[in-house]
Amino acid sequence: MSAAAPDDADRLESIRMIRDSAAAVAPPGGDLRRVRDLRFTGPGYDPAVLRGIGELGWIGLRVPEEAGGAGLGMGEMCALAEQLGAGLVPEPLIHAALSAALLAAAGERALLARVLSGDALVLTAWQERADTLDAPASPDGARRFLPMAGGAEAFLVPVREGGGIALYAQPAAGADLVLERTQDGGSFGTLRPALSGATRIADDVGAVLPGLLDDAALATAATLLGGMERAFAMTLDYLKTRQQFGKIIGTFQALQHRAADLAMQIALTRASVESAAAALDAGAAGDARRAAVSRAKVRATEASMLVTRGCIQLHGGIGYTDQYDVGLYLRKAMVVSGQFGGAALHRRRFMAAAPEVDE
Repeated sequence: MSAAAPDDADRLESIRMIRDSAAAVAPPGGDLRRVRDLRFTGPGYDPAVLRGIGELGWIGLRVPEEAGGAGLGMGEMCALAEQLGAGLVPEPLIHAALSAALLAAAGERALLARVLSGDALVLTAWQERADTLDAPASPDGARRFLPMAGGAEAFLVPVREGGGIALYAQPAAGADLVLERTQDGGSFGTLRPALSGATRIADDVGAVLPGLLDDAALATAATLLGGMERAFAMTLDYLKTRQQFGKIIGTFQALQHRAADLAMQIALTRASVESAAAALDAGAAGDARRAAVSRAKVRATEASMLVTRGCIQLHGGIGYTDQYDVGLYLRKAMVVSGQFGGAALHRRRFMAAAPEVDE
């Protein structure tokens, strides 16, 4: 293999450093007591950890340097999301990063500074129905699937006005917000916008919003990759130690075949996610960009459910108990897999963008 070009070497080092820095919040192979303690509580995440994430520069990883961010690429963002997915980190980094990028595009520096520091959780209330990556942006339509919304300080509300999409910032205090518990112990919020109490911060974000939602979809795919890979590693450890009939069960050929199938799903997902991140960082646009993102999201969404379910089955009865950690990864996959578009939506989008290519 030829040596990497200097730019490539620098990029690989940057990604390695991002992965290493994630250990501050999600220690590799660490226990999940913090995650368990936060389940089914309000707001479902630790505000102090969110501030720590802000101090590490993660929320502004994709925000341009001139706006106070790090100005890094999707390769770095996906590497970080993968590590946090492996640790089941409940702090809504991807959603905070989406809001930070929108605020940067809108030129709203005061609120952006609070978001980047992690002092304020601001969520973008763009989604009006399930399984979509479009923002209908009606002025009074309920905005759904806002993760950890009980801890939000404000919401960014895109609203279609004329030929563009204006952006409003609505305080969370006094908002018409309904919270529902999710399978993983967190929550989704449904917001009914009240523009009379909101501040208009941009006349038109319609040109940037679709690309930012694509970025979030790809980062979500990386999160799913990290979760399924960690669940599989836990399962391999179990297969190497659990005995039945006087033998290590990992020596049973049937279980080896099932484990090999899961490993293949993870490898294919990694290839899709890393390929998409590289394409976006290389400047892919239009149909090529959408196809790359959707291909990765389809693969991650379907593989995450297949792998985490398979891991529970390979554990046997103990895998189905809530006290055993491997089950937490299935619960997380159930909640995260549909965010920023599910498999059906992204498969349709991929075929529309690249109909001549087999998924």
